[in-house]
Amino acid sequence: QVQLVESGGGLVQPGGSLRLSCAASGFTFSSYPMTWYRQAPGKEREFVAVISSGGGSTTYADSVKGRFIISRDNAKNTVHLQLNSLKPEDTAVYYCHTTVRELGGAFYPYWGQGTQVTVSS
Repeated sequence: QVQLVESGGGLVQPGGSLRLSCAASGFTFSSYPMTWYRQAPGKEREFVAVISSGGGSTTYADSVKGRFIISRDNAKNTVHLQLNSLKPEDTAVYYCHTTVRELGGAFYPYWGQGTQVTVSS
């Protein structure tokens, strides 16, 4: 079955960096775009970044553009999110997401369990 497992979160001071990872299994990883979302306390889940199946195309939310970098390693079935110049407002649970086409032809969304990022001095 499809599994997405995030790691790499933690507590970091403003201006610091973190690298999040999402290990994927149970589907043909290299065939699907991968997306990062985040959800801050009391707020709705929001889009952060997406990378195409081959890794050649990326899109970012305006709030993270120029600070975060999404990348993927299709040989290792892993997608990463490099968080730089972190701000307190980046504090959130970060989720890995994809949508996979099942045998019947329908697409189903899958989420990881999330990893907490806290930016505080």
